[in-house]
Amino acid sequence: MSDLVVDASVAIKWFLPEIHGEAALRLLEGQYALRVPDLIFSEFGNVLWKRFRKGQISRKEAIVTTEALLALPLQVESSQSLIPAALEIACSAHRTVYDSLYLAVAIAHQCRVVTADSKLHNALKKGALSAHLLWVEDIPR
Repeated sequence: MSDLVVDASVAIKWFLPEIHGEAALRLLEGQYALRVPDLIFSEFGNVLWKRFRKGQISRKEAIVTTEALLALPLQVESSQSLIPAALEIACSAHRTVYDSLYLAVAIAHQCRVVTADSKLHNALKKGALSAHLLWVEDIPR
C-alpha cells in the first residue's frame, strides 16, 4: 500500500459533487494509506461553512459530511510537529504555511500530496517540490 497525502481540495470532492470528483474517489478504493495534517479538518469545515452560507448545503448536510470525513481511516499528523518544516517550505517556495503543511507531511513520509488546487499545482509543478506533488487526475489507477 502506497502512502499519499490528501489536501482539502481533494477531500471535499469525496462528499460534494465537483469537477475531478471521480478521480478523487479513486483514493478511497483501498490502494493507498491516506495521510493528512490535522489542519485538513479546519479547512474542510470552512469549505462546508462557505457552502452553507451560500445556501448550497444545509446545516445538517454540513454536519453529516464532517462526520463522514472524521470516520475515514486517515492517518492524521499533528501540525505542531510540522510547523518548523512547513514554515521553511513556505518561505522557500513562496506558498502559504497551510499548503506547506501538506508538503511537510509528504516530505516526512517520502510520498506525494494529491491536490485539486490548480494554483498550488501550477506554482510547484516545475520546481524542487514537484516530486512531492500529484495532480488529482494523475492518480494511478
